[in-house]
Amino acid sequence: MSTLSWTAPNPLIRLLLLFLLGLARWVSAAEDGDPGTPWGKDYFPNTALINQDGQTLHFFDDMIKDKVVAINFIFTSCTDSCPLETARLLQVQKILGDRVGKDVFLYSISIDPETDTPEVLKKYAEKFRIGPGWQFLTGNKDDITALRKNLGLFIDGIDNGRNKDHNLSLIIGNQSTGRWMKSSPMENPYILADRLSKTLQNWKQPSTNTQDYASAPTLRPPSAGEQIYRTRCSSCHTLGDTANAGLRGIGPDLIGVTRQRDPQWLKRWIREPDQMLSEKDPLAMQLYAQYNNLAMPNLRLGDIEINALLTFLAEETERVQPEPPVAVENHEDHMQHAGHKMAPQGG
Repeated sequence: MSTLSWTAPNPLIRLLLLFLLGLARWVSAAEDGDPGTPWGKDYFPNTALINQDGQTLHFFDDMIKDKVVAINFIFTSCTDSCPLETARLLQVQKILGDRVGKDVFLYSISIDPETDTPEVLKKYAEKFRIGPGWQFLTGNKDDITALRKNLGLFIDGIDNGRNKDHNLSLIIGNQSTGRWMKSSPMENPYILADRLSKTLQNWKQPSTNTQDYASAPTLRPPSAGEQIYRTRCSSCHTLGDTANAGLRGIGPDLIGVTRQRDPQWLKRWIREPDQMLSEKDPLAMQLYAQYNNLAMPNLRLGDIEINALLTFLAEETERVQPEPPVAVENHEDHMQHAGHKMAPQGG
């Protein structure tokens, strides 16, 4: 019995056939939901976590599979960086609007699960007035530590068991494409929102911006104080910026603060707000109660940084709300008001 066989007459044709066969296999894998990324279910653990509503979610299957996500690690008793991280991500959530929970998902996972129960996380989210689509999660401490290492958000020597030394980075990514990147939680919220809504979405939604670079304004270099305000303060405060007030409604507007507060009190409040709250300073407690019991974080600023910040706030206050010049009363009017009559001057 003879066997029918066929050999491509040309090496180029054989190469083309092999390419087409590989392409067909790639298309088939993509249709099955496996684009060939190494960052799939074999890499990410399917760790069980519990959200603020008491629901159990599995890290890969329920939280990141085929999703664009932002993930950071916090603990609710943190008085330093965590409130700033949460406030900055809240700005991102407000910029993205109802896309959060639909095609962008935000997750904050506690590194102190013994303290941060679902009930504690729920109260924390309510304090910040977190909207839907952003989940706060807790779980087994060892599992969470392993997850942090898996995501590249655990650094030996820094994450040494003392809560305040945890890595401040967050990670954003698209699991289906395998594209992941670290980002600072102090990042400009518009840049972070753009990465989540456009870059990691492969620009599925066309841009409505029709302006070109020729119309871009020339930017002046910021002062040291302005840089501190932008990176440390603008997550929670406005500075007379009513157009963006909706993004930063956690704390008071800072226009005029250098005129309203005693300079020494203000310097100490910036330097050690946690200590002043523990001492129950009357004004500190009043602000704490006024702003939904959200504590002013300790920014760990030195005297030089504090002075630079206060100088910027004073200059910006003068720019936005210039003080009227002190009126100098006419001497003759003053004497007449005092009941005196000026003698006529003559030669």
